[in-house]
Amino acid sequence: MNSVEASAGFRVLLPFTPSELGGLPAGCDALVWDGTGQEPTGQELEAVEFFVIPYTFTAAALPLLPRLRNLRVVQSLSAGVDDLLPRLPAGVTLCNAKGVHDASTAEHAVTLILAALRDIPDHVRAQDAQRWSPGFQTALADRTVLLLGYGAIGSAVEARLTPFECRVLRTARTARDTPRGRVHGLTDLPVLLPEADVVVLSVPLTDATRGLVDAAFLARLRDGALLVNIARGPVVDTAALLDELRTGRLRAALDVTDPEPLPPGHPLWTARNTLITPHTAATTSAFRPRAVALLRAQLERYAAGTPLANVVASGTD
Repeated sequence: MNSVEASAGFRVLLPFTPSELGGLPAGCDALVWDGTGQEPTGQELEAVEFFVIPYTFTAAALPLLPRLRNLRVVQSLSAGVDDLLPRLPAGVTLCNAKGVHDASTAEHAVTLILAALRDIPDHVRAQDAQRWSPGFQTALADRTVLLLGYGAIGSAVEARLTPFECRVLRTARTARDTPRGRVHGLTDLPVLLPEADVVVLSVPLTDATRGLVDAAFLARLRDGALLVNIARGPVVDTAALLDELRTGRLRAALDVTDPEPLPPGHPLWTARNTLITPHTAATTSAFRPRAVALLRAQLERYAAGTPLANVVASGTD
């Protein structure tokens, strides 16, 4: 069970106003802090039981955790919580934002695939130079796309790939059958990688996935294959990827990098056949309505003492 019982008259610390959430459950009052500006005072923080981390402001929020002496639940607005888990106080339940970012991130993944295959960055540079530069392009149709990570986001990527007439291979930590077809285990990667024209990374960052895409992984990809990373930068061995990009054998479209932010002068900026976006896959107009819906439901569950959704770490573990 993932239920956590709220105290009578419990307090929440939110990045949205109560009116933006359409109201709060009975017996709940809120402090509002969006990660910027003046932090709530120590006295105000004493009664906080439920803390919603402002999206993209985790680093600013982490110092507050030790000051929340009555904290019971931390709700992230990110799908990945690798930065929160090591700092989670004992006895506190952590929930992620599974479902909030699926549409935006999957949409961005397909955008990166199409832009890279169709050489859109080169066309933009040609437009800037007022140079007419036609040429033969690679279509997504008839390509084989390997999805590495088949949770909510991986499944959403496949849903958006379906109209493009491409073949999809699915891999995840646990092999299983789904209505769309077989999900292979990671042990099948050595056989599957040589079949892929495109590899999309959407795995969480864990000890098992850190550096998963290393030199051996990349060497198994066919010449001209495209690596798309919408997961976390450290899933990929940057040095190994750069070795492949320098030769022109592989292509990359990266929404996340290691290091991140990518500093000026880093060789990834100028690597051949590389498209980089600054970790913007999930930051779209689709975020707020989905985040608000999740928070309203979670606060209602908490107030009622019913199981919370998206529990990553239970306070009873």
